[in-house]
Amino acid sequence: MKSNIKPNNCVLVIFGASGDLSQRKLIPALFELFKQKLLPEGLAVLGTGRTMMSHDEFRSKMALRLHSGETATAAPAEHIDNFVKRLYYLRMDSLSEDHYPIFKKQLNDLNVTFRAHNNYLFYLAMPPLMYEPIIRFLGALEFNVETNGFKRIIIEKPFGYDLESGRRLNQTLHEVFAEDQIYRIDHYLGKETVQNILVTRFSNGIFEPLWNRNYIHHVEITSAESLGVENRGGYYDGAGALRDMVQNHLLQMVGLTAMEPPSALESNAIRNEVLKVFLALRPLEEKDIKRNVIRGQYTTSVIGGRQIYGYRDETGVNPQSRTETFVAMKFYIDNRRWSGVPFYIRTGKRLPTRVTEIVIHFMPAVHQLFSRNNAIPVANQLILRIQPDEGILLKFGMKVPGAGFNVQNVNMDFHYRDLGPMRLPDAYERLLYDAMSGDSTLYARADAVEAAWEFVSPIQHVWNNDPDCKIYGYPAGTWGPAAANQLFDDKNLSWRYPCKNLTDDGLFCEL
Repeated sequence: MKSNIKPNNCVLVIFGASGDLSQRKLIPALFELFKQKLLPEGLAVLGTGRTMMSHDEFRSKMALRLHSGETATAAPAEHIDNFVKRLYYLRMDSLSEDHYPIFKKQLNDLNVTFRAHNNYLFYLAMPPLMYEPIIRFLGALEFNVETNGFKRIIIEKPFGYDLESGRRLNQTLHEVFAEDQIYRIDHYLGKETVQNILVTRFSNGIFEPLWNRNYIHHVEITSAESLGVENRGGYYDGAGALRDMVQNHLLQMVGLTAMEPPSALESNAIRNEVLKVFLALRPLEEKDIKRNVIRGQYTTSVIGGRQIYGYRDETGVNPQSRTETFVAMKFYIDNRRWSGVPFYIRTGKRLPTRVTEIVIHFMPAVHQLFSRNNAIPVANQLILRIQPDEGILLKFGMKVPGAGFNVQNVNMDFHYRDLGPMRLPDAYERLLYDAMSGDSTLYARADAVEAAWEFVSPIQHVWNNDPDCKIYGYPAGTWGPAAANQLFDDKNLSWRYPCKNLTDDGLFCEL
């Protein structure tokens, strides 16, 4: 991430600093910004948690994490030592009002020491059930008042568990903070390759004129994970793929793929266009859900000679669980640009590989001139690879050398790795930098969150109330239930299967 602008001095508070998110993502992201000289000169980080630790113990723990992590070979030890001097720790129960007076005193001390000018950024890196009381405690201490310095709050997904709880969370937030103080983080939006969707579309005259129902046959979005629920069975069994992935990550990618050109590269202009896409999503009725939404759950399998447990055998999972680990669905966007164009999205755990990509399937040529010579080639595809081996690939037909007009599909591709020793920043680096800078472009807005919940709410209702609504099993290590292919009306169409082998498309995937 290249920028010469440093945010203003501030105190960043991380509630839940002893947790996994803080140690794996937030502190390493801040360190990367420190290495790039993008942190404010006067930045203090105050971590809170129930674990008993002193400032020095917290610093030593974070330094050990940085020394042993990906940054270890890229940064001298003195850089890490200089960075952790900014870290402080306060043991407190965030749900107890009695602990907030000492919290306020610690913040005031850091504000003076680092000349933060009463600028505070609060990050809730903890379970959503703890959001409401913390928000209210911050309001009671007037850490929402911006008469002298900014006050901002970052919350992690899920933004509620359904439409009702999502609205309730927004109401609680708005009782204390203004919307422009609230940053709802979706780390997918911080990925360079997701942001590149806008550049690909709106900076290239060869794509934008074709980006509509006249030239695009259908759009396909896949976000696959090869891992299972790991040690998060208890959490995941109460969430599932619809809440965990579809309502936020996948719909956000749909929004960026389908949006109209914004009037400016400005936060509200971009988010207004994403909201319009969500509002144009055709509502799903019960018959549509049973026909066009497929849910699945991975079952026991053998991969590479090793037995993989099924979802119901995972620790913390109900043995009779009907929580989905796979979702595939077909839907439409009812506006002028996309009328009649089906969108297909799927996500799942324990699939063959980890890959996220958007595939634009263009209409086949109107006059199939070469169909008599050989099988009709597949229609042109534009593949935007989000992860891994980030890049863009265009599929088109070329003549096979020799007699006749035999056609073969070939690839024209770009990989970010081709740019040389250029590092793709982690999503949290960009998002933390933007929050400190007051740029909410890559954060979800309240109205968009609620619109996304309104779209998935009928699915939740049917799944919760109709015991006959099927949940399909699929062996771990496969591409999900075979029923997912039934979403395509044309029997000649199916899902794109990335990484069938290491040479497919020239894109590397972990198998």
